[in-house]
Amino acid sequence: MTDQRPQYGELATPEEQRQAAGLPPIAEVVPEPVPESPATPAVAAPARPRPADRLVTIALLAYGLVNVVITGMSYLDIAPVMDQAMKILGIDGTFTNFAQGKLWGTVAAIVLAVGWCVTAVLALRRLRTGKLTWWVPVVGAVVTSLVVSGLIAIPMMGDPAFAGYLGGAGR
Repeated sequence: MTDQRPQYGELATPEEQRQAAGLPPIAEVVPEPVPESPATPAVAAPARPRPADRLVTIALLAYGLVNVVITGMSYLDIAPVMDQAMKILGIDGTFTNFAQGKLWGTVAAIVLAVGWCVTAVLALRRLRTGKLTWWVPVVGAVVTSLVVSGLIAIPMMGDPAFAGYLGGAGR
């Protein structure tokens, strides 16, 4: 025969445990209101919805996505893009820096896609919180375009026809 006596509270209900501990029954316990103090800011009211901002933001993101797909595809075969840029600048000759063009065109296409994704995530987060958001796709496009333009300039600067034009041979 073992002395397997129950431990304190094992057989008692929560109400019986409170009574044995000298506490009032659960039904009589009323939570005390927490007074607001100047050090504790009140909960801010939820931001009001902005349907026009939401529409403009989504339209800008959609336009940006189309632009990223079309431009990114053209950067993967960058020689025609560079030839066209050289024609616009009035440079005689064709783009021949194919190895760097392929590398930096691919990098630019990836950066373009990542830039759009980051912009979309930031914009959607702001939309969910009800904050003014239309400017996020605009700023994202400007920043991404500046970075991509720098990447695309690298193979252009290494092209002999463009270097000759910069050196004064094309004028």
